[in-house]
Amino acid sequence: MKRNIAFVFYNHPKLVFSVGIVWLFHISGMIGITLGFENWFIAKTPLNLLLCLGLLIWNFPLDSIRKYLLTFLFFCVGMFVEWIGVHNDFLFGSYSYGNSMGIKIDGVPLLIGVNWAVLTLITGTIATQLAHRLLGRVIIGAFLMVFLDFFLEVSAPVFDFWHWEAGHAPMRNFVTWFLVSFLLHLVLQASRLIGNVQFSTHLYAAQLVFFAYFYGFHHI
Repeated sequence: MKRNIAFVFYNHPKLVFSVGIVWLFHISGMIGITLGFENWFIAKTPLNLLLCLGLLIWNFPLDSIRKYLLTFLFFCVGMFVEWIGVHNDFLFGSYSYGNSMGIKIDGVPLLIGVNWAVLTLITGTIATQLAHRLLGRVIIGAFLMVFLDFFLEVSAPVFDFWHWEAGHAPMRNFVTWFLVSFLLHLVLQASRLIGNVQFSTHLYAAQLVFFAYFYGFHHI
């Protein structure tokens, strides 16, 4: 056991460092917001998302033009559907973005496109470990994205990410999330763009733990 641990630390220092940073930022955010420093931590949301993107590029890794182009495609699709969603109610429901996610283009934060791309890459990689057939991987990847969004929706208005006119996310939001995610994962799996499983799993788990914690916190 000691040899295995040593092997991980000495032969994969980049992965260990990156996973440590991911968990440090998410756990620190959980503690800080719980203790009443929510304004300071929420203001750092863009930094956290950009850090996750940087670590993903480093560890996935995105090391070819083809990988960057596919990632950019996921970013553009995410931005496009969110733009439609903000300006038309029929996709997700009636909602608008707050100011916590940074710079916007016509009401849509650039970082929401980054979020779509990052989630597609990491959930797609996780899905390859859970199913052998393409359709199974696509369905699992899409489900993982919707599952995370389910917990995220409770904290989104509290953290000023986005706000629903109805006060909560309607069912069509999750249906649309699944359909768009399904299409993105279909492209991902067909292109065989699979990255580092360990990093992808830790990044997804850290985000899930973070938002599941505040889901429970806001329901107490």
